[in-house]
Amino acid sequence: MIIERIPAGIYAVNCYILICEETKKAAIIDPGGDADEIIAYIEKNNLLPEMIILTHGHGDHIGAVQEIREKTSIPVCIHKDDADMLKDPRKNLTSLMGMTEVKVEADRLLADGDIVELGALKLHIIHTPGHTRGSICIRVNEVIFSGDTLFAQSIGRTDLEGGSFELIIDSIKRKLMVFNDETNVLPGHGASTAIGMERRMNPFINQ
Repeated sequence: MIIERIPAGIYAVNCYILICEETKKAAIIDPGGDADEIIAYIEKNNLLPEMIILTHGHGDHIGAVQEIREKTSIPVCIHKDDADMLKDPRKNLTSLMGMTEVKVEADRLLADGDIVELGALKLHIIHTPGHTRGSICIRVNEVIFSGDTLFAQSIGRTDLEGGSFELIIDSIKRKLMVFNDETNVLPGHGASTAIGMERRMNPFINQ
């Protein structure tokens, strides 16, 4: 497994390229912008793009979705509870964020417990509502892509439509803190962390 991080878009979201080394198949997680840079990385490394997976439907995570799908014809995957956000620039906030409006239909709707196959890799979908209704985390082996649910010593904001402080705390404690301390956490913004570090140091979890 290879993971490449590309800070993407005007909000420098962490876009991740997840690669199965055996097959060269790749998933693009949260392409927030800079479609040309993302595609250039895929072409330079002779990767086979298979899908775009969105951890949620906010504009800073979806800014390059339309352009990448047009150029690669790969499907867009998002949790079913955030699917409507993709279709409405007001709901996904692209109409308010100083960026090109995004209005796109998802190709695959995800649900809690789904397993998405990427070559020899298995991507486990964890529904973690709280930042949005349909926020997800994605676990692959000992790595969790946490989107805007869990950050290094912080959590995602809950003051936007569909947000809930109670839900995000429950999601983190009940669905993420069950993994072992060595599990790596790759968030949608900022530095990477680990479950053990957040268990000990995250002030929101330890309230």
